[in-house]
Amino acid sequence: MALQINTNLNSLNAQINLNTNQNALSTAISRLSSGLRINGAKDDAAGLAISERFTSQINGLAQAARNANDGISLAQTAEGALGSIGNNLQRIRQLAVQSANATNSASDRTALQQEVTQLQQEIDRVATQTQFNGLNLLDGSFSAQQFQVGANANQTISISSINSARSSALGVYQGFTLANQSIGTASNTAAALTVTVGGNPAVALGSVAVDAKAIAAAINSGN
Repeated sequence: MALQINTNLNSLNAQINLNTNQNALSTAISRLSSGLRINGAKDDAAGLAISERFTSQINGLAQAARNANDGISLAQTAEGALGSIGNNLQRIRQLAVQSANATNSASDRTALQQEVTQLQQEIDRVATQTQFNGLNLLDGSFSAQQFQVGANANQTISISSINSARSSALGVYQGFTLANQSIGTASNTAAALTVTVGGNPAVALGSVAVDAKAIAAAINSGN
């Protein structure tokens, strides 16, 4: 029995067109659902490569912005703690001025010193316990830090160190006293002295005593 193969060209063309339309419909639905023109390399290989680079840069910039905000928060935390320490230092100075007054008794000064000691302890507490995400900020250990504020390498802000804010590291102001000091008397020290007044020629005073009248007379005679 002979075999026969029947071919229906119209049916084949219709099937090909149907597949083409089906693929185009799938692509359109994919683009509509994602909002992207390029969803894969088959859509546009070169465009996909460019898109990936842009996407990488955008993501890096977004993270860099978050890093910068975290750095600002860290600085604000340190600033708030330093403000508290500054207020305590101002109070200590106020107590020191109050204690220097002669109207205070020994017991008054003892009470003032107790408050100063408590304020000093509070300064040390703030300096040692101020933290941001587990990092101590004011105890002198926060040093050689970098904040990545850009999407690319070397786009950083560096902090060499935040000095310790402990009371022992804040320093003291040391005054000085003068006792039994004497000032000598100068005489006949203006040897070969010249004086220029305004745009006039210089006037030679020569060797004169420390006498205002003699100096004035020499200047007037030169004019």
